[in-house]
Amino acid sequence: MRVLYLLNVSNASRLTADSGFTFADLLAPAMADAGAEVTVASPVPAGDARVHFAPTASPSTKYRARFDPGMDALVALMREWRPEVVVANQVEAAPAVRAALLEAGVDARIAGYCHYLPFSFTSNGKLELDPAMNGGGLGRSVLLAFAAGLAACDRVLVHSSTAASWVTAAAARTSVELGEKLHVVPAPRDGLLVRDPAYITLPGGRATGIYNHRLYAHYGTARFTQLARRLVTEAPVRLTVMDLFGTRSPERVRLDPSPERHLEELAAVDGVTVASDQDDRMRYRNLLAGAHFGIAPFRPGCPWSMSVIDCQAMGLPVIGPRTGWLAEHIDAELLFDTDDQAVQIAERLATDPEFYLVHAKRAHASTADLTPAMVAARYLEAIA
Repeated sequence: MRVLYLLNVSNASRLTADSGFTFADLLAPAMADAGAEVTVASPVPAGDARVHFAPTASPSTKYRARFDPGMDALVALMREWRPEVVVANQVEAAPAVRAALLEAGVDARIAGYCHYLPFSFTSNGKLELDPAMNGGGLGRSVLLAFAAGLAACDRVLVHSSTAASWVTAAAARTSVELGEKLHVVPAPRDGLLVRDPAYITLPGGRATGIYNHRLYAHYGTARFTQLARRLVTEAPVRLTVMDLFGTRSPERVRLDPSPERHLEELAAVDGVTVASDQDDRMRYRNLLAGAHFGIAPFRPGCPWSMSVIDCQAMGLPVIGPRTGWLAEHIDAELLFDTDDQAVQIAERLATDPEFYLVHAKRAHASTADLTPAMVAARYLEAIA
């Protein structure tokens, strides 16, 4: 099977903060090992020597990634690589991919992987547009472009059952029939970030929590900041907050200045330490190894989180709000509805060794089926 993997890299200057890149970097070699001929078309190489690389230009903004797919470049790619399957990592680009295949005279299936959903659903079934995609009121246009992408795909892949439910509901509202082309294929865990719980150091009465998510406003960072203040004052807890972006470009800051604002606010909280992996995966591993538990984001439309999986693979229990995929994946004893409950859970993790060790083992076990080889097998079956 010849696979052309179209990868939109949104954080080329800080690849450790780009989950889509990490996904491809782990998955593409495993797909090659499974017998596929894989070419990654991307601004930066992903994978290793087993994976072909076709350099492409990086869109300067998240809106260009959705509305300016670059038809000339797509047609050239199809003519050069003549794939049997094209993976559109930006689902909104799928109609342009279909048109490029027609122009190039190439017959190939299109598989769209829904890494990011521009919407979510409330508990009573109300569709909410993602504020991150609603600059200038563009949210509904992005939603319609996403639906058009679903219609153009032969296969639609999502991370989780929660994501499958949301994508199915959104498609139905735009008269797109998904039928049997929808498949749940979770992302692979990083083998570098796997630690046997037997090597975990128990908190011993004081615990360090780590928050390793992007600090955008739409990730619920204001809610996390509110909780952080309570955790460090009411529980035997200290927090490490990851600065995943470093210095962003003026264009990205202009579109959304919230990460810089939230980072400054969190850095001023006593008991909170801001840390950076400096785009070094081993340094990131060491930061995780120095923590005792993780904290999930408060993002309403969370269909999956690689940062949560990173913590769990390292044997770190993750506490999180009872919402979206988090409620599907995280152990029920670690979910909370209020800050009071979150503080109580964190205190118990810090002071109850038996409770902590049970959840460290459960966290690690929850990622056992996410090895790149196992995910690649599911992926190739889904796109066949």
